[in-house]
Amino acid sequence: MKDRGESPHASDERVRLDRRDFLKFGSLAAVSLVSGSAKADAVATDEDRATYSTVLPYERRIVAPGNQPAVETPNGSTLKLTKVGGVKVGHLIAEEVDHEFARGLRAKCWGYNGSTPGPTIECIEGDRLRIYVENRLPAPTTVHFHGVILPNGMDGVSGLNQPPIPVGGTFVYEFTVRHPGTYMYHPHYDEMTQIALGMQGMLIVHPRRPRGPRVDRDFALMTHEFAIQVGASRPDPNEMTDFNVLTFNSKIYPATAPLLVGLGERVRIRFGNLSPMDHHPIHIHGVSFKTTATDGGYIPPSAQQPDTTVLIPTGSTRVIEFVPEEEGDWAMHCHMTHHVMTQMGHGIPNMVGARFARVNRRMRRVDPGYMTMGTEGMGGMGAMDMAIPENSLPMRGGPGPYGYIDMGGMFSVVKVRKNPDTADPNGDYEQPPGTQAGPADPGQALRDGILLKA
Repeated sequence: MKDRGESPHASDERVRLDRRDFLKFGSLAAVSLVSGSAKADAVATDEDRATYSTVLPYERRIVAPGNQPAVETPNGSTLKLTKVGGVKVGHLIAEEVDHEFARGLRAKCWGYNGSTPGPTIECIEGDRLRIYVENRLPAPTTVHFHGVILPNGMDGVSGLNQPPIPVGGTFVYEFTVRHPGTYMYHPHYDEMTQIALGMQGMLIVHPRRPRGPRVDRDFALMTHEFAIQVGASRPDPNEMTDFNVLTFNSKIYPATAPLLVGLGERVRIRFGNLSPMDHHPIHIHGVSFKTTATDGGYIPPSAQQPDTTVLIPTGSTRVIEFVPEEEGDWAMHCHMTHHVMTQMGHGIPNMVGARFARVNRRMRRVDPGYMTMGTEGMGGMGAMDMAIPENSLPMRGGPGPYGYIDMGGMFSVVKVRKNPDTADPNGDYEQPPGTQAGPADPGQALRDGILLKA
């Protein structure tokens, strides 16, 4: 007799759970098959949530003419510049970095001044910069200031514009920033390795004469992708297609710091993308924005168009501005859906729709709590207390106020508040009564002409 839980196509191909099949299914660890003893505690406590990411209030500073506020680099820092004889002097140290992407996932990366991305360099149009670059890496390197118009010998392409900075050596780059804009910096020696390991940063040049409406908040976010095999201690710089750790400022959700902004404030976000291979369509919920600049310069107002998603091509920057009209906690994420997953394997069979009643019964003879996962999709799997390899975060998201948020990777939150300067950046938005989706009232639905299935 055919088992009622079998696939209708299984009459000639019955499931045989021999040793080979068991090993095949077992290789889907933490992806398709898990024990039913795994618990899903969808709503975490405040203590649980605090362990993921604690964000300190941001102190706004005026740094440029026209009351232009300083750029905030969430989860990052700004390079200290000291004025010496009319020149702004800074020190970049290229070095190995023990980097935490989120609690539970660390890797030996390469970066600047102890971090990836390196500190944001912030200056004003017309400034003369003198940047000392000290090489503490095990390999030569250079620095290229991406998009900046400067003397040819300062462009940083090894072999073309300069010899590489030797191991233990220090080179100095000096130039005047003549054009305001949003730029990046990165090596131009063994780019495939050094950029893939996290060597990148942003260079912001404020205009001496402000352009357009003054902004109240100004943020810098580097999008980047790493290839880190489950349990590995270093990113793989040889990967060309399968990037499984997608980041904002080299952090993955829930360790990405939220962007706290004010209702009615003008907000600017500067995105940079030095991912080895992929572009990133960044979508922000709850707002409509305009792209006001690229790394090539400002976009005339007549050419700006409203959007809710901005495409950041690899090797490019994009600057957007918006004024939020609604309070709340609004998602911001890459809209390539696998870019909001972390270390998700894809060399597995498609489990959706498969019927595993017989397999479940047989496996429960060995493990009474056994269950098959993945037959109805992957939603909620990150919340399950499953055993995973050390130093890995497969398919992990983070706890939210109403349940588990099963997006991770290149995901963050824009928190819009009436009083952002006094608001708790770690706090959740509480929707006013009557403004949150919830279970439908069958009686009201019927009065509206909607017949619900019992």
